[in-house]
Amino acid sequence: MSVNSLIDPITAAGGSVTLNNAESWMQGRTLYGGASALIAYTAAIRAFPDLPPLRAGQVGFVAPVGETFELRSEMIRQGRNVAQLRSEILSEGKVALTAFWLFGTAREPNAVHPAPLPSPDPGRPEDSRPANTDRAPEFLRNNYDVHYTAERRGADEPVVRRWTRLKEPADIDPISELILMGDTLPPSAARIMQRRGPISSINWSFNLLDHQPKTRDGWWLAETASDHADEGYSSERLRLWNADGKQMLSGIQAVAIFG
Repeated sequence: MSVNSLIDPITAAGGSVTLNNAESWMQGRTLYGGASALIAYTAAIRAFPDLPPLRAGQVGFVAPVGETFELRSEMIRQGRNVAQLRSEILSEGKVALTAFWLFGTAREPNAVHPAPLPSPDPGRPEDSRPANTDRAPEFLRNNYDVHYTAERRGADEPVVRRWTRLKEPADIDPISELILMGDTLPPSAARIMQRRGPISSINWSFNLLDHQPKTRDGWWLAETASDHADEGYSSERLRLWNADGKQMLSGIQAVAIFG
């Protein structure tokens, strides 16, 4: 199922949606988080066109999202420079995903502080080698090229970095692509688990650092890093850079660790 097939059924009116052949985007019982977040974002911008650029998103993964669901969106507040929207995915009449979107017009900057380059140096995606995804979720194997970065980390370090890109380029806007790509990697706490067991994302909050993101040949550098893990949860930092090392997305996520 192509990326465009995920969002083509979405209309400005929202309502019921059925995805055909969505199996390739599933992660266990639910759609992959980036795919379901993209669906919620698309519902918002189709219900309310002519918005300023997206600046931030807050996504709550409440329950599994399957092939059939309902969409609804509402404007919370629209001011002169900032608009704040909420969109939701409902499954069997109950909220399965809730998302809050913040859009804002650009202004003359009164503070400038560029994000640092990724460190250590990840190398170039053109020189990278494919990662082993045999045990990866189905959505990742089906839809993404995943390559190792140049640096090597210790097996007990809760940081995962990979070069990633879509196997088939999608005809979607750059912001939508970032939302789809931003939650691709597994939580890094998986590297330090004492026992094998499932991991589940609970939420995802992110800020966009460039309202016109672009990269080279579709490659993005994705990172997940656990800031703290204990009592069955991990606080994960998610970042995304383009192929030239310019950071495009900064996020944080709460993850449930079972087993």
